[in-house]
Amino acid sequence: MNVTMIFPGQGCQKVGMGQDFYESDSLAKEMLERASHRLDLDFTKLLFEENDKLEQTEFTQPAVFLVSLIAYSLFKREFSKKPFRAFGHSLGEFSALSAVGALDYLDGVELVHKRGLLMKSTCEGLNAGMMALLGLSDDNVERIIGEARREGKKVWAANYNCDGQIVIAGNRDDLASLEKIFRDAGAKRALLLNMSVASHCELLSGATKTLGEYLEKYLKNSFDSPVISNVTSKEYSTKKDALDLLSKQLIYPVKYKHSVQYVDNQSDIYIEFGATVLKGLNRRITKKPTHSITDMASLQKVLSELS
Repeated sequence: MNVTMIFPGQGCQKVGMGQDFYESDSLAKEMLERASHRLDLDFTKLLFEENDKLEQTEFTQPAVFLVSLIAYSLFKREFSKKPFRAFGHSLGEFSALSAVGALDYLDGVELVHKRGLLMKSTCEGLNAGMMALLGLSDDNVERIIGEARREGKKVWAANYNCDGQIVIAGNRDDLASLEKIFRDAGAKRALLLNMSVASHCELLSGATKTLGEYLEKYLKNSFDSPVISNVTSKEYSTKKDALDLLSKQLIYPVKYKHSVQYVDNQSDIYIEFGATVLKGLNRRITKKPTHSITDMASLQKVLSELS
């Protein structure tokens, strides 16, 4: 059986995520405590108590990454077969790299924290934002934002999630100016998101060099299985390719649905670690089953399915 591992990105965070793992298993507790020490940040407070940090990208990214890697580590302890392929949505690509051995999880926690700080500082003063669109084809969205860019507006496709669901990014005022145009074109929804960064677009071009330096420091040239790139929706398995593709990932759109389509013919099952967002997207992309591991009960259920 070919098992493809998938990892969520920002947007899945919520208070209480990972708490059942932490309270039920010594490995999970150890991983969380070591991550807290590494960042000098109390992850029990960040993850399990109401706070205003969890929605800030420099904290969201290590929180989601850590919970995903805890879920994966508990799964791997019982299911030793290597993943057929691994990939993630944006931040989730870093989780995938850790899952296949190309990034130590503690280095990963620090790396994505730095990535979040870098994205935040690069977007300061740029009036950055993102907008979710539902009900339009890729072609329609690309046509509208292409025309807008020719008029001097700063808007780009950021996430190709599934058919009829795209997220765009850029200048917040420019995004808002297109809302009526999208609705007139048939969009069921055109919603500005509560975000102060503009991921996966050219507003982050100033961050690629520094991120590349971080990647050089933390990534290893050791891949147990190939990872599917958000940028190309094709596989890679070397540090050299990872350095190139993860720097580009800041300014190129996430091709999530394309990644599923690329690997789908050879995949028998997908397993999502730490959230259920990608499971929901996969229902609209593939007929193959997708399971999510978010607590000890769902972990045992998935292990039972695979036994």
